Amino acid sequence: MTPAPGRRTDPLRLVRHAKTTILLLAIAAALLAPAAAQALPRAFFGIGPQTALTNTDAAYMKAGGIGSIRVPIGWAGVQPTEKGSYEWSGIDAAVEVAARRGLTVLPFLYGTPRWLAKEPTTLPIDSGRARKAWIAFAEAAVERYGPGGTFWAEHEPAVAGVNYVPAIPRPVPVRTWQVWNEANFFYFAYPVSPTRYARLLKLTYGAIKTVDPSAKVLLSGLFGNPDERGKRGMDASKFLAALYRVPGIKSYFDAVALHPYAFHVEDLEALTEEIRETILENHDAGAGLYITEMGWGSQNDPSVVAFEQGLQGQARELRKAYGFLIADRSRLNLKATYWFSWKDVQGDCNFCDSVGLFREGTGFRPKPAWRAFVSLAGGRLRP
Repeated sequence: MTPAPGRRTDPLRLVRHAKTTILLLAIAAALLAPAAAQALPRAFFGIGPQTALTNTDAAYMKAGGIGSIRVPIGWAGVQPTEKGSYEWSGIDAAVEVAARRGLTVLPFLYGTPRWLAKEPTTLPIDSGRARKAWIAFAEAAVERYGPGGTFWAEHEPAVAGVNYVPAIPRPVPVRTWQVWNEANFFYFAYPVSPTRYARLLKLTYGAIKTVDPSAKVLLSGLFGNPDERGKRGMDASKFLAALYRVPGIKSYFDAVALHPYAFHVEDLEALTEEIRETILENHDAGAGLYITEMGWGSQNDPSVVAFEQGLQGQARELRKAYGFLIADRSRLNLKATYWFSWKDVQGDCNFCDSVGLFREGTGFRPKPAWRAFVSLAGGRLRP
């Protein structure tokens, strides 16, 4: 600051002014830093756990700014025999832990049982028996976990003790349901076929809406760019474009889902842009977009697994990916994102052993990616 000619400047006054300015700037920064996270929907930051969810897991998630978990509901596990009743205990445990922390649950329904098909990847559409059984399963899932579902009734504080289950004072019913997983990749659906998936989608939409007319139906998360072709794989944008060619299909889903696994963030951006362009080209601008899986591993071996970038590389790609997704959220009509995964797990997939935000084990040994995630989500590193 240059004093005016002929005027005497008080040095102490300048120091006080400078300190006041710095203080105001610090306060402004503190207020603005979490503002971006606060402006996002509560469940924008989600996680796909690979392991059973514990109360401590949920506490860390909530503290870190996570608002939702993505949970598989495997039909084969819920109904292993045709004449047997549904076995919900495994799903109940995850929903209960999530609900007690106020976390929403995004389930995906998938996996044909062996009493209907030799492989779980066979979509249940080829016989009246299969279609009827799938519809019954989908309806039962919504009746269990949707608004007013039997799960919530059993956990009401007035009756929880009688039912020998923990009370859940504030239910967090499932309002959005995802139909299958990676329907464009042979690992989850074979043969890969947009028209076959369209038939499954129509069946599932009707079943869900019969029980909960206000529920949202989400497409299978599409694997961005599979190496396989033909019956074994199809690029996400091509699969979606072919699905849109099925007459009337737009009325059977509310949002599109993508799994943009990529070597670097630039590829994730390209995959996401292609999906949004496909949505717009098919005059479906109102359709929301979900990223229901994304992630990089912390091992440093990209020549073997393209999604592994090392400890610092994992954090770097996470920051850049979320930076793009948050900045372009409105333009993409992006509703939520789910990082895969929470903790490392050995032997589940070729990069599941390093894709977590925490190292494997019952303890909580965070990686640099956890700190990066929390800073973006506006949370805390620990409860």
